[in-house]
Amino acid sequence: MSFLFGNRSSKTFKPKKNIPEGSHQYELLKHAEATLGSGNLRMAVMLPDGEDLNEWVAVNTVDFFNQINMLYGTVTDFCTEEKCPIMSAGPKYEYHWADGTNIKKPIKCSAPKYIDYLMTWVQDQLDDETLFPSKIGVPFKKNFLNVAKTILKRLFRVYAHIYHQHFDSVMQLQEEAHLNTSFKHFIFFVQEFNLIDRKELVPLQELIEKLTTKDR
Repeated sequence: MSFLFGNRSSKTFKPKKNIPEGSHQYELLKHAEATLGSGNLRMAVMLPDGEDLNEWVAVNTVDFFNQINMLYGTVTDFCTEEKCPIMSAGPKYEYHWADGTNIKKPIKCSAPKYIDYLMTWVQDQLDDETLFPSKIGVPFKKNFLNVAKTILKRLFRVYAHIYHQHFDSVMQLQEEAHLNTSFKHFIFFVQEFNLIDRKELVPLQELIEKLTTKDR
């Protein structure tokens, strides 16, 4: 949630996606913030009693987009075409971009270019009222969870890139506590609802085990 971030949080990579105040989703977001404030992340990610799973996933997906947006915004000065000519998460993992519509065949590109494509693509999904309805009573599409899974899988790659390539910069900026809390929240959420295949999480497997074992 946005309150996790320090003084540099005003710099976002893309415009923040707002949930309309007064809407049911806004109430859900407030509920999530309140339970997060208790410090128990396992409890905070659980589906609240009587709530719709799709709506809960939608609200949290928007929130994770905003968190990653802020986190990446703090390292954009260090993530350049020269320093990050490929989108990677350590020496073993490289990501090529394709969105299935504008770019059908995966292309190799720099990390800043890849993340720009990725965040723009996510933003387009979040702004699509047929995929992420903000009005009460408008149903979610049958394939909504599959769309959300793809979004979250791709957002994970931004965390992976920041941890592998820019963690020194994050520490210099004293943002590591924010990054770790945000990522831990993200991982608990995707684990709770089985939203990302385990093989996709391998680039940060050791960190995931370290962050989650003490909370079992």
